[in-house]
Amino acid sequence: MTTRPVKHCASCGRSFAWRRKWAACWERVRHCSQSCARRRPSERDLVLERVIMELVAQRAAPATICPSEATRLACPNDWPAWLERTRAAARRLVARGVLEIVQGGRVVDPSQARGAIRLRARRR
Repeated sequence: MTTRPVKHCASCGRSFAWRRKWAACWERVRHCSQSCARRRPSERDLVLERVIMELVAQRAAPATICPSEATRLACPNDWPAWLERTRAAARRLVARGVLEIVQGGRVVDPSQARGAIRLRARRR
């Protein structure tokens, strides 16, 4: 059985596998769905990424942060509405190799994580 090539969505950060309909254009595919292609990261999403990295950098090496900490700093007035966008920002950072998503002290696949998560700098 052959494994399918995998990419990370530029919008939501989730991993997605090659599909037959993308055979001719797989190199150009950047989003997992049409919905994600329409909903590209905004300036505020990029601010969320920067805030996550700043908070993680302020902590000692194995320490983690809660995604809501970053959301409250970046979007203080309407932070609950931005929690899922913060998780997407974290997934994009994981795809770039600079962050890890942790549950119960163990690194988890960001595309499969359900429930409460913590964020930490990637261990070298």
